[in-house]
Amino acid sequence: MCERLLGQGHEVLCVDNFFTGSRANCEPMLGNPRFELMRHDVTFPIYVEVDEIYNLACPASPIHYQRDPVQTTKTSVMGAINVLGLAKRLKVRVLQASTSEVYGDPDVHPQPESYCGSVNIAGPRACYDEGKRCAETLFHDYRRQHGMSVRVARIFNTYGPNMHPQDGRVVSNFIIQALKGEPITIYGDGSQTRSFCYVDDLVEGLMRLMAVDAHPGDVVNLGNPVETSVLALARRVVELCDSPSTITCHPLPQDDPRRRCPDIARARAALHWSPRVDLDTGLARTIAYFEGLLARQDGSVLPLGQGRRTIPA
Repeated sequence: MCERLLGQGHEVLCVDNFFTGSRANCEPMLGNPRFELMRHDVTFPIYVEVDEIYNLACPASPIHYQRDPVQTTKTSVMGAINVLGLAKRLKVRVLQASTSEVYGDPDVHPQPESYCGSVNIAGPRACYDEGKRCAETLFHDYRRQHGMSVRVARIFNTYGPNMHPQDGRVVSNFIIQALKGEPITIYGDGSQTRSFCYVDDLVEGLMRLMAVDAHPGDVVNLGNPVETSVLALARRVVELCDSPSTITCHPLPQDDPRRRCPDIARARAALHWSPRVDLDTGLARTIAYFEGLLARQDGSVLPLGQGRRTIPA
């Protein structure tokens, strides 16, 4: 997002507490005079002068948001209050990065924005699911009560370079395990489905949503409507990495969604947006990123497959 905005000539203030992010991801931009990096926790008020606000704050993978569920809820709810207060004072547009997790384990497929979801409010995922649902409520209430210009994007599974290697989500997990020749860990039998959107496509959707003048509706789904099973993804990653990894199955976590696929008719109509990067292309780019990351972390090598690649252990 920062790179795209800079590329369009904008001045960018990036605010991050690095709970799941990495300062290294920002280093290529630090020399740009139009880029500023501020270490700050969004649960505390922030006093800056800006023209638009993208609120992308909150850990988004179960392994991270369940580490400190109270802080996760605070990040979603108090963070929303703080960025909305800032946007209200400055009279600027503000975009909320919501999530497909607001649909819970859905009974409707694919999921349209009108579906209210099926969420376990007492489960281990609720800190994220309900935190994001409450944040959406706040955005709608600020719009109704204060006449603010708000946008809400429900983001489905997104992947690409700069993901954390211990992110805990399937794409990063599978790639790291395959590159190291370790068993690929699947939870359940792998029949559960996800829809994987490459990061460049998502950023384009977010920027179009921010730029549109007419309000496109209460919320907009942003994701790839091509549904893929977790098992099929694991097999494809093994093939693309030319890896000797085997696939192992483990018990399914509580409240893990059975199916996840967006209805993006609203995004197509209002934003003229749909994903362009196919799964194989996106995976190849992401694998190349993790290869480089592992090479920088460890100089040792592990031959995989027929030796097509030399991969750090």
